[in-house]
Amino acid sequence: MTSEASTVERAFRGALYDDTDAGLDTGASLLAADPGADAELARRGEEFLAAAWQRGWQPADVVRLVRRELDERHVVLAARLIRGQTGRDRPRGHRWAAQLDALPAAPARVTDPHGGDRFSHATTVLELYRLLLRLPALEPLEEPRREHGPSASRMLTRIRALLAKAEATGYPEEAEALSAKAQELMARYSVDEALLAAGAPSPDAPGACRIGVEAPYEQAKAVLLDAVATANHCRAVWNEPLGFSTVVGFEADLEVVELLHTSLLVQATHAMTRAEAAQRASGRRRTKTFRQSFLAAYAHRVGDRLTAAAESQVTQDLLPVLATRAIAVTDRTERMFPQTTTSRLRGVSDAAGWTEGARAADEAQVRARPRLG
Repeated sequence: MTSEASTVERAFRGALYDDTDAGLDTGASLLAADPGADAELARRGEEFLAAAWQRGWQPADVVRLVRRELDERHVVLAARLIRGQTGRDRPRGHRWAAQLDALPAAPARVTDPHGGDRFSHATTVLELYRLLLRLPALEPLEEPRREHGPSASRMLTRIRALLAKAEATGYPEEAEALSAKAQELMARYSVDEALLAAGAPSPDAPGACRIGVEAPYEQAKAVLLDAVATANHCRAVWNEPLGFSTVVGFEADLEVVELLHTSLLVQATHAMTRAEAAQRASGRRRTKTFRQSFLAAYAHRVGDRLTAAAESQVTQDLLPVLATRAIAVTDRTERMFPQTTTSRLRGVSDAAGWTEGARAADEAQVRARPRLG
């Protein structure tokens, strides 16, 4: 064992396998005193990441958990390690590549990763490694076998642009027109992909993706995601402790769920801000309970609207295709999650918040899809 590796091993014994502050300080002191160990320390971090990938984690999952449990210094360090490990990793598909592209960048003002303080930097590294070492196993997510062609990429780009404009405009009529067009494109994209896969010699199998469900009011957000997923022929399973839901479905439908869920959350936040301002103007101050009840009502009512829209938009000739795909999605979900439980919304105690949330959901841009077929 080289002296550099020996330094890292001794630091790890003190810091990673001992949860005390004293052990962390001992490990950081050893690393700070030996600049020659920096390369070995980074290599070991990349090994921790490779082990995390084997346990089912993905780059976005790691960044989300690090941001939730530690702070921004650790997030920047994790992103740097992920980029370094990528060069020695195998290709993993377009979703993985998109997560790598979305990694946070280090602040432009930071030129020295140690920030001029080797002890503080070593402490940050060891705190991050402690977290990586203790990551539990997750359900593996397989990338779809068939990648998007140029026409599909162009379609998704158009959908994203339309939803972004709908979220940004201050004119309800313009938002309505933009969202209606986006819904039309989503429906056509999903149906075209379903018919193409059904007619292929080896149809695609359902895939899965994880979508962050962040605090606060995460339960209402998880319910909203479940409603969007169900209306778009997918299934969502919430992992409350780790702050995400796993959505299972065919690739075209997963894309739609991600886009529509994000758009509805933006619309809900804007509507909640306006409603809350009106409540404050009338002398009201119970912000937390108002927001919790608002988002719970919004999720519940949007779910009803999406379900009604989904049930009324499928023609008879498409039922066999959709039924076959629904069975495949259910089978994949049950194999991934053999034991799941149902949660009820908690903390809904504000009548005004519920009323305003339901009203906002009624006004949200959730047009019924055009008839399929």
